[in-house]
Amino acid sequence: MDISSGDSLLQGIIKGFELIFSLNPYILSITGVSIEVSGTATILATLTAIPLAFALSFTHFRGKQALITLINTGMGLPPVFVGLVVFLMVVPAGPLGLLNIVFTRKAMILAQYILITPIITGISLAAIKAVPLSIIETVYTLGGSEKDAVVATLKEARFGIITAVLAGLGRALAEVGAILIVGGNIARTGSIGGIGEGLSETRTLTTAITSETSKGDISTSIALGIILISLVLSVNILANFIQRRD
Repeated sequence: MDISSGDSLLQGIIKGFELIFSLNPYILSITGVSIEVSGTATILATLTAIPLAFALSFTHFRGKQALITLINTGMGLPPVFVGLVVFLMVVPAGPLGLLNIVFTRKAMILAQYILITPIITGISLAAIKAVPLSIIETVYTLGGSEKDAVVATLKEARFGIITAVLAGLGRALAEVGAILIVGGNIARTGSIGGIGEGLSETRTLTTAITSETSKGDISTSIALGIILISLVLSVNILANFIQRRD
């Protein structure tokens, strides 16, 4: 398709919407893999990040500030670097080679987990620190324990923490470099509905856009882009709604 032509671009957009509304299996499989990988990584990252954020807020230990600095640095980790590190870990010669997960969704989940855990931790930590000290002091004044103080802080910071989780999910959905390296952008051989290369194995919305665009299949790229933007936009709208309630 000649993307320099306005008519061709308009046709590509129309065809993209047609692919979405026809529930094309290739498009659906890619969307499903994206949601599965990013959703699982976000759940695992949340289970790690939130307890870590509270531990950093309510405990004192040697190296605490260094760990916080490491988390803040991790919030800006280059995805391709994380992908390279994970790839070297999971290849047969790597320390995790026995798991045999290279070019699988498990490796993609691991890469995204490493990428978004610092993000959720850092934003959650900021939300917890924003809770007025007077609330915690009141809990102790009334005879409450440290557990009670943690619960009270969680109630006050809940919207900020939810926003942190949604920010991590949005980041995971939009990520391309790391999962492209460790997942391989694999789809089954053959075509579905005359487009693509068959159902997705490790191909996500972001990695599929790169491959379909390089092949000149602009309509499929547009369809995938519309779905990706819709997902990320939905996450951001929800995050903004929660922030306004906070």
